Amino acid sequence: MLDERQIRELVTEHGTTVNQGRPIKQIIEDGDIPRLNGSTVLEGKVSDSVYRDDLETKSGQPIRLMFRNNRISTHDVNRGAIPFKDQVLAFNHDHMLNLVEDVVGSSQFEVEGLLPSSTVIPAENLNLIMLENVLRMYMAESSTSTSLYQHWLAAKEQGDEILNYAGHRISVSSLEPNGVLRYLMDTPSTKDKVDRTIDVQYLADNGVCSWEQYAQIRNASIMAFGMISYYLSTKGMVLVDTKTEHGINSAGNIVSGDELYTMDSSRFWRLDDNGELLTRDGKPVSFSKEFARGMVKEKDQQFTEEQANEIAVRYIQGLQHLTDVSFDPDLRPRDERIVDSTNLILDSLL
Repeated sequence: MLDERQIRELVTEHGTTVNQGRPIKQIIEDGDIPRLNGSTVLEGKVSDSVYRDDLETKSGQPIRLMFRNNRISTHDVNRGAIPFKDQVLAFNHDHMLNLVEDVVGSSQFEVEGLLPSSTVIPAENLNLIMLENVLRMYMAESSTSTSLYQHWLAAKEQGDEILNYAGHRISVSSLEPNGVLRYLMDTPSTKDKVDRTIDVQYLADNGVCSWEQYAQIRNASIMAFGMISYYLSTKGMVLVDTKTEHGINSAGNIVSGDELYTMDSSRFWRLDDNGELLTRDGKPVSFSKEFARGMVKEKDQQFTEEQANEIAVRYIQGLQHLTDVSFDPDLRPRDERIVDSTNLILDSLL
């Protein structure tokens, strides 16, 4: 395992290099991956997707290639690039997917020789269900507008006794910052430019999904939440909350469509030797993007190089703690890694 000194040296020596490279849209336009010419490129917060009507596997399944990048987004604003973030989260997702794939399914294709840390994810182009499926076991202090914590603060300020949140009726006095909830709470949100917390009735009334489809998503996700929670208990950690995305594949099945239980999509808190939450300066010791959110002081702030490197160190430390595997980065230029991984995937699937 890399210790903190080794991690900091890695980030300092190679951070700038691994952050450099062209967006996948530019790589395609420059002709470096001819088989993707004419594809549609959708640029997301932390990954870009590439697909084309005739881009299908040998068996006729539509292909979507997801290219993870080093961008970090908080409060729906891109804050810049974090060294190694793409590789860390790719490995994080791959590790967790192996634990829960039998329960939540996956859109991903298996490609022999593709590294778990590959930042190019080969997947089926799903009919996406336009919701973020959010499960909460704790009311984590959070600055995001969709969080239970922010809704609780607003209810307290208004003098409300009952908080109606995503279809749940909650006594305001029963909640406390970073406190455990009475039950695992499902709190879906929209996938708009600015996300909004909603309830299941909204999903059904607006044609996002049916009650039956949501029940399947919720039930499978609750089972997976329990499986990951048990796994984390062996690491001295708890799963605080998580969000997943889902879609319908060509066989008509609902499967997970993007990252699972990563430090961007979830919060993980450390426990002490007595099984109690470990705190630092009164706050839970956390492996999650919340550390980066706490650095934001201005609406359109961009992280400095020093801040970006510190976030990178935390991501790598978190990955090693979650997986018990030493971080082994691919130090080749980003463009080379992307082109080689993409060609390996296309050779396998087409």
